[in-house]
Amino acid sequence: MTGKGLPCIDLLEATPEILRGLMTELTEEDARWKPAPDRFSVAEVLAHLSHSEGQCYRMRLDRFLAETRPEFEPDDAQMYLDLYKDADPESAFDQFEEQREENVEYLRGLSAGAGARVALHKEYGEITLSQMLNEWALHDLGHICQIAELARARRYAAGAGPMAVSYNLKP
Repeated sequence: MTGKGLPCIDLLEATPEILRGLMTELTEEDARWKPAPDRFSVAEVLAHLSHSEGQCYRMRLDRFLAETRPEFEPDDAQMYLDLYKDADPESAFDQFEEQREENVEYLRGLSAGAGARVALHKEYGEITLSQMLNEWALHDLGHICQIAELARARRYAAGAGPMAVSYNLKP
């Protein structure tokens, strides 16, 4: 739990370890498995997280602090599908983890007052840095759930035998 300071930093810091735990028994083949052509594999989710970390969140964080009321374009993961395709899961995770460590260290150095800085998001209107940090946490949690569901479906469902039918998996 955090005391003073900006919101969500503890969760942002915990995300790589949570992901590592979820992926502990996945093989590279498991990480590259796609439940359907239009769904992400674990490797693609990791590539998306790595890309988002630097190209979306860190860029926006830097602009929040360097500019007065910066304007942000909407970010659409669908625009980067080719970038995520055939991603190497270990490389993507390592890059994500390294960027996340740097970002958390940077965030911990900011004052709580930085959370009130304002930007204009072209889709959502006026947002604060604190709101973006909460959205960043929402983003992490969504992908944690996604990777957990992929691991459940790929790695554990078959091993559960007839008991697996009682789970409504949606990888």
